[in-house]
Amino acid sequence: MVNIKDVAEAAGVSTATVSRVLSNKPRVRAEVHKRVMEVVQSLGYRPNRAAQNLRSNSSKIIALIISDIENPFFQSVSRAVEDVAQEQGYSVLLCNTDENPEKEKICLNLLRDENVAGVIFSPTRQAIENLTDSSFLEMPMVIIDRHVSKLDVDNVVIDNVKSAYTITSHLLGHGYKRIAGIFGIGSTTGHDRREGFMRALKDHNIPPINDFIKYTNAREEDGFNTAMKLLQAKERPNAIVTSNSLLASGVLLAIRESQMAIPDDIALASFDDTTWAKLVEPALTVIEQPTYEIGHTAAEMLIKRIQDPARSNREVVLNTKLIIRQSCGCKKH
Repeated sequence: MVNIKDVAEAAGVSTATVSRVLSNKPRVRAEVHKRVMEVVQSLGYRPNRAAQNLRSNSSKIIALIISDIENPFFQSVSRAVEDVAQEQGYSVLLCNTDENPEKEKICLNLLRDENVAGVIFSPTRQAIENLTDSSFLEMPMVIIDRHVSKLDVDNVVIDNVKSAYTITSHLLGHGYKRIAGIFGIGSTTGHDRREGFMRALKDHNIPPINDFIKYTNAREEDGFNTAMKLLQAKERPNAIVTSNSLLASGVLLAIRESQMAIPDDIALASFDDTTWAKLVEPALTVIEQPTYEIGHTAAEMLIKRIQDPARSNREVVLNTKLIIRQSCGCKKH
């Protein structure tokens, strides 16, 4: 394996000069810089980043901890984080936790041991509680998608309560009174969206039906199983709201298996404007989240935090948009 001494010998300079060239430090003549870089390329030399990090007590790696890699929401967020990181000279390490607090803890321990520069994190409710008094907060951190009020970190979110209120109110305004809600159980997001759902019912003078309000794992299979129970009950809903696209996909499959028609037999609305949401027939009414903007904003905030650890914390609340389509019986928009 080629090392820095090989590069120095081939270029006729010291190892210190090679190190200055690779670190883009000043006081290196242009012709020397050019010669060293030509040797680096010809020999295929790759710097030992781990050793560099130990010497400088810093890293050019940021971590992204997401709760479900299968969720299209996090796929878009991840793309944005990587775009910003590459522009700023950072690499991204991706961790997937499946909303499992134990996996979260393993990831956080690993990232702390690896001395990453900072972390963008979509935590479970349990992780938020555990982070309150934790050495993990010594790492620069930005929380995304989940609202935190007690942690001394930056935060990028949407107003989940308001957004759920908006989509539920839309269904109520179109005559649906027996509305079921299926919400993810593992995060603050699902609980906030349930709160918005309940507020909308209250403000429209619709008594909530306890059997219609469900918490479950935010996965397609769980959405399917939960919806089947609702659809097979003696008293069934005439509309369903889900708190993410994976649950919506499961509900859609359950409706089709039950040989029911959307929206004639039952309406469906959800969070997340995925590719399939506009392709299914009828197309799905959704709350569109600014997923790329969430990731982009979080990455920029994290890098600023790394560069200036003393800066004041910020919470950025981004806007969502109700996209009305035919799954709720409305005219096409």
